[in-house]
Amino acid sequence: MIKYLVESKKNQVNCLIGKFTYILLFTFTFLLLPSNSNAQETTKKPKIGLVLSGGGAKGLAHIGVLKVIDSLGIKIDYIGGTSMGAIVGGMYASGYTGKQLDSIFKTLTIDDLVQDNIPRKSKILINKRNDDIYALVLPFKNLKLETPNALSKGLYNFNFLSKISYHVRNTRDFKKLPIPFFCMATDIETGQQVVLDKGIFPQALVASSSIPTIFYPIEIDGRLLVDGGVTNNYPVEKLRELGADFVIGVDVQEELRTRKDLQGITTIFSQMSNFNTQSQMESKRKLTDIYIKPDIKGFNVLSFENGKKIIENGENAAKKFLTELSVFQNPAYQKPELSHVKDSINIGNIGFTELKNYTRAYVLGKLRFKPNSKISFEHFQNGIQNLNNTQNFSSVKYQFNDKDVFISLRENRINTFLKFALHYDELFKSAALINITHKKLLSKNDMVSLDIILGDNFRYDFNYLIDNGYYFSFGASSSLSKFNKNVNNSFGIKNYLNSNLEKINLDYSSLNNRIFLQTVFLRKYNIGGGLEHQHLNLKSENLPQANKTIENSNYFSFFGYLNHDTFDNKFFPKKGWYFKSNFNYYFHSSDYTNQFTKFSIAKADMAIAFEPIKKISVIIQNEGGFKVGYSALPYFDFVLGGNGFKDTNNIRSFYGYDFLSLSGNSYVKASSVIDFEFYKKNHVNFTYNASIVGDFIFNATKTWLNKPSFTGFGLGYGLDTLIGPVEIKYTWSPETHFSAFWFNLGFTF
Repeated sequence: MIKYLVESKKNQVNCLIGKFTYILLFTFTFLLLPSNSNAQETTKKPKIGLVLSGGGAKGLAHIGVLKVIDSLGIKIDYIGGTSMGAIVGGMYASGYTGKQLDSIFKTLTIDDLVQDNIPRKSKILINKRNDDIYALVLPFKNLKLETPNALSKGLYNFNFLSKISYHVRNTRDFKKLPIPFFCMATDIETGQQVVLDKGIFPQALVASSSIPTIFYPIEIDGRLLVDGGVTNNYPVEKLRELGADFVIGVDVQEELRTRKDLQGITTIFSQMSNFNTQSQMESKRKLTDIYIKPDIKGFNVLSFENGKKIIENGENAAKKFLTELSVFQNPAYQKPELSHVKDSINIGNIGFTELKNYTRAYVLGKLRFKPNSKISFEHFQNGIQNLNNTQNFSSVKYQFNDKDVFISLRENRINTFLKFALHYDELFKSAALINITHKKLLSKNDMVSLDIILGDNFRYDFNYLIDNGYYFSFGASSSLSKFNKNVNNSFGIKNYLNSNLEKINLDYSSLNNRIFLQTVFLRKYNIGGGLEHQHLNLKSENLPQANKTIENSNYFSFFGYLNHDTFDNKFFPKKGWYFKSNFNYYFHSSDYTNQFTKFSIAKADMAIAFEPIKKISVIIQNEGGFKVGYSALPYFDFVLGGNGFKDTNNIRSFYGYDFLSLSGNSYVKASSVIDFEFYKKNHVNFTYNASIVGDFIFNATKTWLNKPSFTGFGLGYGLDTLIGPVEIKYTWSPETHFSAFWFNLGFTF
């Protein structure tokens, strides 16, 4: 036993002597290396890979980690990511720094991403009208309700990523990006994971982040792809296969919840999707050398409004690994900032998918830019958004090839829609709208729409349009407007009043039928004209005579119009302007009152909105109209008073006076509004308006430049809701001491 211990001790001593000799020999050899040994060492520098997990808005934490990596001068050799990790990683691989990504992404909102947010000013006129009226839209096919595949087509994401990756638009092999890159997607038909390392760069990023049921699947190379997180939310093994020697991983996936935290259907679905990913993470963590887990408690995949805090948490998490990360620190290296992305682009040829039901002129008319033109990126994306907003295409994608652009369009198989809306105001009273819209009824590019309005006053609005884009479009319309109101100073009513009859209860009905041509002028103004038939019927049961009818005539006129509107919101605008002008020449009438002579009506309305201070906007409006030619007919007079209703013929709103209170064949009106959005979608506003109304007020210049004859004020609260604005207004006039509360609900129609 003693002999064994002595032999063991001797072996240990010999081993230590051997190791010491090896260390001395290695040190001596290292000291004798030639001066180019540093170069050899550089070539043997380990390849650093970065893997970024998916997690929706929680993935913004990746940006914070990248900021720390940049601050240490660490050069990344490979990047792989999934979903939001693909987007952040892809943009970093394309040349952006962490700091630049911070500036780009922290202002994203869930409304932008999920609702394919299209600025109102970017929409064509008919789409503005539709969005300003209908609260609910249901698609139908073969008399069956069609449910959409998802909430959003992801067009906002695609446009956003296409713009900020424009500098690598010609790169089809992602290994040739400044940092080699790949991302993960899932084939929704087979359930297989798909590695995307070639193709159209922004399209790959959108496919990797297309969360099922929130975003539509993306078709690439014949495969229908959704979020890569379904099959591989942390693709570290793919990064190792590329040749990464050392892997930094950032994981923003949620841990499995306990029963206490499983509250609500969204958390249950999230828990189910996490089963697969969490079961894989044990083996994936072993392939990760530095595993960074930012604090994402309290956030979910849609918490984009908390972007600043999430990025900060990512930065804090990375700083906990400064010691480990500093091993790869290179003070001499600084990731270069990508130069500012130019807003203007040169468009060469424009190509698009061959279409069955729409012409090239139609598509170019919606794009509102032509081949071989230089435009802003905003202008380009507005055109793409216009195409999408027609609802004629289930998919709108594009790709750049240097200056040329090819637009991939898939025609929507759904061409029938039911639309609904609600409204209340003090003139037309309560109203429920049911609309049916059908496309491709008689020819290519056409659309027919019928509004049926039920409530206190039956109304309808019919429209048919063959939309030829830049060429002249043909349309026909018919509408009926009706209301009942006590009046005393409008439409010639004062001729029927006496000491025993101060007001009469008026039944007003106007039927308007039009055929017209219209086109786009200077790529932005809608200009058109045509022939109009109008039937006016005014009667009152209060009249003492047997004949209760005041007017019952048909009128025929030629008309023209010029319109433009860039308001960002019709009801609570913060910026933009609009201009509307109309001219009618009345040349014939059935002449119920035997007073008709030929005459014309001209009118114009313009306004501008701006935001001098955040949350406070100012709207300044001016409008006016006049009659040309002598006519004793009072039925086309401009009538002012009230608020919250749809402008009908020459009936206009005016604070401080009751509905239909002011009347004359010419008028000017100016108003200003100060609106304060004190909380999201909640507004308080103050309005002042002034007007001169009378007969032929422009015949004497000094008359209409004098002090206004009528003024009024309005103070109100408004809530911007899905069914339109809900408003309550208190209004008064210093001249008459009239005051009233008015309540309006929903979009105006």
